[in-house]
Amino acid sequence: MHSAPIWDPQQYLRHSTHRTRPFLDLLTRIPDLPAAATGRPARIADIGCGPGNVTALLADRWPDARITGFDLSPEMLEQAGKYYSGTTPGGGWLDFRPADAAHWTPEEPYDLIVSNAALQWVPNHPESFPVWLDGLAPGGVLAFQVPGNFTSPSHALLGELCDTPQWRSRLGDHGRRFHHVLDPADYLGRLTDLGCAGVDVWETVYSQLLQGPDPVLDWVKGTALRPVLTALDDDHEAAAEFMGQYRDLLREAYPPGPHGTVFPFRRIFAVARKGE
Repeated sequence: MHSAPIWDPQQYLRHSTHRTRPFLDLLTRIPDLPAAATGRPARIADIGCGPGNVTALLADRWPDARITGFDLSPEMLEQAGKYYSGTTPGGGWLDFRPADAAHWTPEEPYDLIVSNAALQWVPNHPESFPVWLDGLAPGGVLAFQVPGNFTSPSHALLGELCDTPQWRSRLGDHGRRFHHVLDPADYLGRLTDLGCAGVDVWETVYSQLLQGPDPVLDWVKGTALRPVLTALDDDHEAAAEFMGQYRDLLREAYPPGPHGTVFPFRRIFAVARKGE
């Protein structure tokens, strides 16, 4: 059983421009919601909302919507509450609530259930799709994006280092937590089997140009490294030693170029409409 990682919202937001871009691309492919046909405000859930910065973008697309961001991390929810909560400029409502995505069930009909870069932390998350689809209004939409770069050097090297004799007993499989992310064709098949209409699944590799010293290490400190840092939280010497070893591996795998360090990042997207 994995312990929940301790999140650092400020570290996560250090690369907010790159992290937000896939969500913006996902938003462009989400069709009109069923609320539009009735004139009522849309009801939207953001599963794994993190620090709330992308949840607020939903209010830009649907200004009068009632939007709730759900997250398990107290640190992320505290940051989200500081970011924004209450009546939106378009007359809608935005709030944030604690919930575990592994067990969350819709408590009312939603027009849109969306998740951005969160379901990779949820083992067997496709098993929640039937429950979430049942919680959608007729014509409602399920949309999500997840990282798909877990065989890339940034993650493969982390898993290999955690599995070395020095670290295996302390870190176990903390570096290999994401094997349950499916390939695009598998998401397409599962959502189609569930009777969804107009299922749209695709993948994109973003070639991100990162700046600064050890920028790939700085990136993963906000995401994939969180379980390791949590496990070593009570041993600063061990944490520093692990970070030094991992840093050296990343430096070799991602050498800086004349304009910065290129960090390819694969993302998997899915948009599915519930049948009328």
